[in-house]
Amino acid sequence: MRKFFVLLALLTLAGCDGDGSISGPPAAGSDACSNDGQKQFVLDNLYTWYLWNDMLPANLSIADYSTPEELVREVTTTYGPQDSEGNPVDLFSSVGSLERDVQFFGEGKFDGFGFSWRFEDDNNTDFRLTRVFSGSPAEGGGLGRGQRLLSLDGRSIADIEATEGIGAFFADNETLEFEMERVDSTVFTTTITKDVVTIDPVPQWRLIDMGAGVPPAGYLELATFISTADPELDAAFGAFRAAAVTNVILDLRYNSGGLVSTAELLGDFLGGEIAENLVFSRTEFNADRAAANNSITIFSRLLNSASLSSLIVIATDNTASASELVTNGLIPYTDLWIVGDNTFGKPVGQIGLEFCDKILRPTSFRLANANGDGDYFDGLPVDCPADDDLSIPIGDDQDPNIVAAMEILTTNSCSTAAMQSGQFKLQDVPREYRPSATGRPEQDNAGAF
Repeated sequence: MRKFFVLLALLTLAGCDGDGSISGPPAAGSDACSNDGQKQFVLDNLYTWYLWNDMLPANLSIADYSTPEELVREVTTTYGPQDSEGNPVDLFSSVGSLERDVQFFGEGKFDGFGFSWRFEDDNNTDFRLTRVFSGSPAEGGGLGRGQRLLSLDGRSIADIEATEGIGAFFADNETLEFEMERVDSTVFTTTITKDVVTIDPVPQWRLIDMGAGVPPAGYLELATFISTADPELDAAFGAFRAAAVTNVILDLRYNSGGLVSTAELLGDFLGGEIAENLVFSRTEFNADRAAANNSITIFSRLLNSASLSSLIVIATDNTASASELVTNGLIPYTDLWIVGDNTFGKPVGQIGLEFCDKILRPTSFRLANANGDGDYFDGLPVDCPADDDLSIPIGDDQDPNIVAAMEILTTNSCSTAAMQSGQFKLQDVPREYRPSATGRPEQDNAGAF
C-alpha cells in the first residue's frame, strides 16, 4: 500500500457564534492563561462544541492531562468514535499556534524546508518527494518531485523512523544534510535550512485543446484551500468562461483541506450556473448546538461560473476535507468522475476558537450534500483508477491521471488508465455514488516540511 501524508485535514470557519453557554476566551497574559486555565478552556469547549460530545464522560478532569495540547488529543482519541478495528476516527481535533494558523490560512505561509512527500512502501523506508514548493529552501537545494531521500545527517530513514519518527526529526531540526537519489538514479548531497515557505495555492491552470469545433477543456490544480487562492481561481475561471469551457479537470491529488469559504467559492465557480440556488452542502453540529448553528449552503451564480457539463476530479489518499466537500457537493448535479484513487475520507470539520496565543480546533460538524450523503469515512470511491507517477510532472500530457481524464472526456469511459506501478487492477467501477457508513482508511502520520 502506498502511504500519503496529510498536510492539513481540516475545514475552517472564520469564527463561531456561541450561545453564551460558556465564558469568553482567556486573553494572552491574563491569569486565565495559566496552564490550568488553558486546559479548562479546552475541556469546557469540548463539552460544548465537540461533534461527539455525548460520548465524553461527565467527570473528565484537567488534572489528568499535562497540557491543553495533550488534553484535546487524548480526550478525542480515547473517548471519541472508533472504527471497526478499534482505531480512533477523530484524528483532527487539535490545539495549535494562533500566529501560525493565521499565517497559513491568510497568507499560505509556513516555516519549513518546502516539500511534501509520501512513503512508497509498507516498511516506511522508501521516502519520495511528491512536490517541491516554488521558491522554497528545498527548491534552492536542488530537491525535486520523484526524488528519493536516502539519509538525513548521515542517518538512514529506517533508523530515524524506528526511533524518534521522521515527523519529529524534521520538526526538531532547522538545518539538515539531505542525501538524495534523482529519478535517473544519480545521487547528490545538499544542506538545507528551514525558512518561510509561501504556498502557491493554484500552481497551474490551462486550456486543453479538444479538437476542431469543440470547446477546450479546463485544467486546474489546486494545492490547498486558503484565501490567497480566491483571486487566482477567479482569473482561471474567467479564462474558462471566455473559452466556453464546459468540461473541467480539477486536480486535487495532494489537497488535504483548508477554508470552507474558499471551498464554497470554488463550488460556486463550478456549480453556480448549473445548480443556482440549489443545495451545495449541509452543515450539522451536535445536538446541543444544532438549533443555533446547523446551516445549508446553496450555490450562487458568479460572473465567471462555468457552464459545467462534466467534472473530473483527480484524487489520491491525500485528497481530504474541503476537497471532498467540493467533490461531494457537485455529485448530484453533474457528470462527475473521480480519477486516480479513493479520497482520504474526512466528512467532518473544525471550528476555530482562539484563546491566549493559541487556537483550539475541535471537530464540531459533519457535512453532507443535497442528497444527504456524507458518511464517507472510507473516502469517496474512485471511478477510474490511475497511477500517480512521480517521475512525470503533475498535469503533464503524459501524466497517467491526465491520460485517463482525456479518455473519459473523449469516450465517456475508462479503459486505458496508466498503471505503471501495478497498484491498480482495472475493473468495472460502478458510476453511482457509494458512500461508506462505517470505517475509515488507515491514518498516516503525515506532514509537509
